[in-house]
Amino acid sequence: MKKRLQDTARERLLLGDGAMGTQLMLAGLEQGNCGEDWNLTHPDRVLAIQRRYADAGSDCLLTNTFGASRIMLNRHSNGNKVVDINRAAVEIARAAFGSRNGYGIIIGDIGPFGGLLEPFGDFSESEVRDAFSEQAQALVEAGADAIIIETQTSLEELLLGINAAQEAGATCIIGSMAYDVTRDGSTFRTMMGVDPERAARTMQDNGVDIVALNCGTGMDMERARQAVERYKQVTHLPVMVQPNAGQPKLVDMTVVYDETPAQMAAGVAPLLKAGANIIGACCGSTPEHIHAFRKVIDEFLKVTEHRYENQAV
Repeated sequence: MKKRLQDTARERLLLGDGAMGTQLMLAGLEQGNCGEDWNLTHPDRVLAIQRRYADAGSDCLLTNTFGASRIMLNRHSNGNKVVDINRAAVEIARAAFGSRNGYGIIIGDIGPFGGLLEPFGDFSESEVRDAFSEQAQALVEAGADAIIIETQTSLEELLLGINAAQEAGATCIIGSMAYDVTRDGSTFRTMMGVDPERAARTMQDNGVDIVALNCGTGMDMERARQAVERYKQVTHLPVMVQPNAGQPKLVDMTVVYDETPAQMAAGVAPLLKAGANIIGACCGSTPEHIHAFRKVIDEFLKVTEHRYENQAV
């Protein structure tokens, strides 16, 4: 039986993957179109992206299902394809690992439903719960090794996703919050005012196996390091981080992220020293960023093992 992700993450450092959305656009997806539907219409292009991440050294691949809940897919008239899109995404990720399939970890990705819950918005808790449950069930049945509920800003929506993954029988559940640096730069919290300590405690109390952060405004590698430290102060759970590749800028009507692989990679060792167990990247990152991360992680492990051997002697 394959070892659970949370157990593997405690035993060795793991490398995640990078952005999917920006890579899909580079592959030809037009702005505003449904990238998740490409799992059915252009599986070769999705596979090519994920294979590049696997070749760059990723231990974990997130499925191309960020917006594959029924609520999100309905906006593209694809609501009747929920199961097919999510199942295909797991199969593509599995194929991307190729001969490493037995070792590669497939994380089923559930993103926000894209609205606000009542009374602030138009969606009831039951509607969102049903949408998350349907997606989580499809991902688990397709063979995903873990489920991540990511880019969350409210605990209410996060908990609906956690409960859906639990009911679907996921053996590993990751809760990932999106933090924004405050205007004065003094701290960071989610759009709904949730700080890392409260998020981590809530996730641990509600059965999450790994606490995480991804995306967010101003959350560079250094801020991600600070978030890891703040998580570690209140929880014993493994930590996963996926920062953006710098800040987005509009260049010739195209969104460009300004942090190079070398610049991001410089922040990997501090993340590892802070206690991160899984490191990947989010918006704007590329296979080249992940390859640079791989080099730093391997060197970090080599140096750490050498120090341990010397101490043992």
